[in-house]
Amino acid sequence: NGLIGVQGNEIQNQIGNGNLVAIRAEGNAVGHNRNQIRCYNCRGIGHYARNCTARPRGRDAAYLQTQLLITQKEEAGIQLQAKEYDLMAAVADLDEIEDVNANCILMANLQQASSSGTQTDSTP
Repeated sequence: NGLIGVQGNEIQNQIGNGNLVAIRAEGNAVGHNRNQIRCYNCRGIGHYARNCTARPRGRDAAYLQTQLLITQKEEAGIQLQAKEYDLMAAVADLDEIEDVNANCILMANLQQASSSGTQTDSTP
């Protein structure tokens, strides 16, 4: 039951850093490992949501309920599990990406509006 280093996702997104993460090696000799890192976006194994290149899934009722329970535990001073910390970090990263995307869209719209200029009526 030692720890094994697993390289993060080879294809990096804007905020992914490819850090080496540790997983607990459990299972049988065939190589079945039950405690691997699982991505909250694509449900893939071996990488965190912040390093995922797949499009994030929509936030459904189960996701929101899980998020609420984690927040309530945190406010009550109950120690969170590692996977709950990972979920909180993934949510923060996703919110940051959404903010950056919104800012980029706003800047593009402002630039387009300023480059096209305002059309004025030349009649007196």
